[in-house]
Amino acid sequence: MANHNSHHIGTLSPEMALLGLLFGAPGHGYDLHHKVISDLGQVWHLSQSQAYAILKRLEIRGDVSVEEIPQEKLPPRQLLHMTPQGRTRFLAWLDSPSGGSVRAIRMEFVTRLYFLNLYWPEKLVEAFDQQRAEAESHIQRLENTRDELPDDQIFNRMSLNLRVEQLKTVLEWLDECQNNFGLDKTC
Repeated sequence: MANHNSHHIGTLSPEMALLGLLFGAPGHGYDLHHKVISDLGQVWHLSQSQAYAILKRLEIRGDVSVEEIPQEKLPPRQLLHMTPQGRTRFLAWLDSPSGGSVRAIRMEFVTRLYFLNLYWPEKLVEAFDQQRAEAESHIQRLENTRDELPDDQIFNRMSLNLRVEQLKTVLEWLDECQNNFGLDKTC
C-alpha cells in the first residue's frame, strides 16, 4: 500500500463494503446484503432496499455488471460481477487512509481492515501505521487551529479539545486492535 498524503477518498457509505465483497467472487444482492449485516452490521446499518439502491448505483457507474440467470417460473436472478473499473476503484479505496475523523475511522477504516484481513492480511501492519499517521496528523492540525484561536473562543476551543481527545483515544484503540491481530508495529 502506498503512503498517501492526500485526504481519503471514501464516501462514508457502505458502497465499498458491497463492492469489496464482489472482489472475491460474483454474488447476488440479497447475499451481499446479508454478508454486510453479518460481518459489518455494527459498522454499517444497511437495509436491503439501501443495498439494492447502492448496487444499482455501482452498476450505473460501471463498477458492477449484471448477469441475468434464468429461473423456472420466476424472474431471472441477477448475478453481480465486479468490473475492471470497479476493481481499480476498490483497490484505490483500500489503499487510502480513512481521514482523521472518528466517524471515518470507525466506519471506513474498520471496513478496510475487514477486506485487508480477508484478502491481504500481510498488509494489515501497513494499514495500521498509515491510519495512525493520518490520525496523528489530524490531531496536529486540530491542535494548531485550537492554539491560534482568540481567548474568547471558548466553545470552538471546547469542540476542538473534544476532537483532539477523541483522536488520542483512537490512537490507543489502534494500538489495541493491532495487538489483538497479533501484529508488531513498524514505527
